[in-house]
Amino acid sequence: MTTGRRRRGLLSPILALAVTMTALAACSQREFAGFVREPAPDVSALSLPDTSTGSELDLRARPGGLLMVYFGYTNCPDYCPTTLSDLRIALRRADDPAGVDVAMVTVDPDRDGAILADYVGSFFPGGHSLVTTDAARLAAVAEPFGASYLVSTNEDGEVEVAHSTALYAIDDQGLLVMTWPFGIDTDEMSADIRDLLDGRRA
Repeated sequence: MTTGRRRRGLLSPILALAVTMTALAACSQREFAGFVREPAPDVSALSLPDTSTGSELDLRARPGGLLMVYFGYTNCPDYCPTTLSDLRIALRRADDPAGVDVAMVTVDPDRDGAILADYVGSFFPGGHSLVTTDAARLAAVAEPFGASYLVSTNEDGEVEVAHSTALYAIDDQGLLVMTWPFGIDTDEMSADIRDLLDGRRA
């Protein structure tokens, strides 16, 4: 007859093995290349006019998907086109997942209002071009992302724009689940996107 003590003795190695396997799995999980903020900011109540559709776009992804958001402007000579090009490459390497949408928020709405849709569409057909000339509304949207910008006119009358360069991912709950800094490796970004679509959040 097997005693309770012997049963406990048999279970101990099994439990130890399970703990070891769990620890190994945790150790083998790749680290995200992007930054995860805890708690994730909730932007689900925010929206902006989408000039590509003529309607408001809620800042949340489709069910099971991701909404990639970037704050920039069309006359940007370097950071904006580079970031959008890198994102396009990363999505292609992730096999262009159908659940991923891309939106660009202009920080220079006075000049971008009529042309942002074509600009975004040149990188992402079907992409969203978000424009508001309401300065307070734009600031309220940018704040939870940590996005910053400054539009000014120099003494020669030329418009100068400075802005932060991060790229953001929002899930279908409207949570800001990842932030990528400028210049992130496209393979790493692609892997992050696949992990996020698989439901990983940490």
